[in-house]
Amino acid sequence: MPVAVPPTPATASAAASASASATAPSGSAPPSSGSAPAGPPAAAARRGLAKLICLVTILLAVLDMNIVSAATVPIVRDLDPVHGVDRLPWLVSAFALAATALLPLYGKLCDLYGAKRVFLGAVAGFLAGSALCGAAGSMEQLIAFRAVQGIGGGGLMSVTMVVMAQLREPGDEGGGGSIGGIIGGAGMAVGPLIGALLADHLGWRWIFYVNLPVGLFVLAGAAFALDLPHRAGRGRLDLLGATLAAAFATGLLLVTEWGGKEYAWTSAPVLSLGAGTVAALGLFLRRQATAAEPVLPLSLFRIPALRTGFAVQGLVGMGLTGSVVYVMLYLQVARGVAATSASLFLIPMAAGMTSAGLLVNRLSRRGRAPRTFLVAGAGCSALALLLLGLSGPDTGLWIVRAELALLGVGFGQLVGQLVGVVQRAAPAHQLGVATTGVRFFQTLGGALGAALFGTVLARAFGNAEPGTPLGAVATLTGAEHAHAVRSFVHAADLVFVSAGALMVLAMLLALRLRPAAADRASGSNAAGGKGVGQTG
Repeated sequence: MPVAVPPTPATASAAASASASATAPSGSAPPSSGSAPAGPPAAAARRGLAKLICLVTILLAVLDMNIVSAATVPIVRDLDPVHGVDRLPWLVSAFALAATALLPLYGKLCDLYGAKRVFLGAVAGFLAGSALCGAAGSMEQLIAFRAVQGIGGGGLMSVTMVVMAQLREPGDEGGGGSIGGIIGGAGMAVGPLIGALLADHLGWRWIFYVNLPVGLFVLAGAAFALDLPHRAGRGRLDLLGATLAAAFATGLLLVTEWGGKEYAWTSAPVLSLGAGTVAALGLFLRRQATAAEPVLPLSLFRIPALRTGFAVQGLVGMGLTGSVVYVMLYLQVARGVAATSASLFLIPMAAGMTSAGLLVNRLSRRGRAPRTFLVAGAGCSALALLLLGLSGPDTGLWIVRAELALLGVGFGQLVGQLVGVVQRAAPAHQLGVATTGVRFFQTLGGALGAALFGTVLARAFGNAEPGTPLGAVATLTGAEHAHAVRSFVHAADLVFVSAGALMVLAMLLALRLRPAAADRASGSNAAGGKGVGQTG
């Protein structure tokens, strides 16, 4: 499965009733807190708690994406020692499929019923799924319960970004988007380590049970501290459009997961599923053009900043897949690094993301334009991937760590700024669908990247080593092993260079964004109007 790094939201700061009304979607009712307006000390306390709630929720989502991988061995040993390994891919796929399929629906629900209600529902669904996963008695149950967890998990990151955008006070435009990059980088590094510690000392079930106290704190704090604009839900929910979007996303993820692995790309199952996916996309687009309340309005793509932001985010998803997944593969196949030790190579990348996030936060507050970070981030990522493309069988491992740190610096600048650009350019009444659209395109980009880079790797290695499966490289000896390793490294280098080329394309697209566009759109949104981003 593609490895996805969450997009970074804008800064969370609570809004008093007057400022929340200023950021409310056009036509929405003012927020109702059920109490008299709080004084400055109470308002400041609620602002701090609201910010903490959002950050804890993002951390919960990031850790859950990375923590399960460390417990696969004890899970299989406990639930199904005979066939469990064969079902492990579904343990990851079930969560990802459910989370991705519901992303467009989450955005529309936020716009119709208010982000607070949807946020509480998503967290509650995630906690229910976590409790069920911890109590699972078989691999089949665990896979099914991971899908339940994914239904709520799909809203943890995306809806939290909507919440943070609505909490942002007028004039608070600086640097908040980098906070998620910091948390994402930290979660990427510590997630597998926390999972390994829990699995070794408390049992694998605690990688799910640990979510419960944290999630209950989030629910209680959000119920008290979040004072957001809401709507009466008078619009109609396009359930047919949401179903078609789910069918398309599920089909695409399954094609990229099965193609070239479970089935050949030209096999009947993959071709049939691909045809069904294309048909679902066509029906979805037709539905969005005719529905009264579409889940992903096509009018959003008429706004240049949104169109560009979605495209760049998709390329970021592809580039991230081409880096993390295949660097881990390079370390294990070509360098003989154990899987657990290979995961420690993500620490320099996480450190790069964190340091970049802190710097972006400071520079943004000084008025630096988002386009600056988008261009610099894409450029750093492209350079790092091209350097990884020069790696050989004997490249120093510290050089690999340095290249991953540079890659983290690049991605640390990209993820948060794209969310901010899209949120500030979106019409106020479509903030939810625009925000979840960013996450949706990143996930689909990661899926396409997995298929593209997997095909590049398989074709290049197969041409150089006909008849030798990639998994058999470790069993070879002598000259055969050395030749197979060189062939694999050459194939992996092609993957890195291809990913670097995609990041160059992302940089060229980012150059089209005008620096002042987001600010103009933000001012319009704050007033309840429709912000329109520009490109040049």
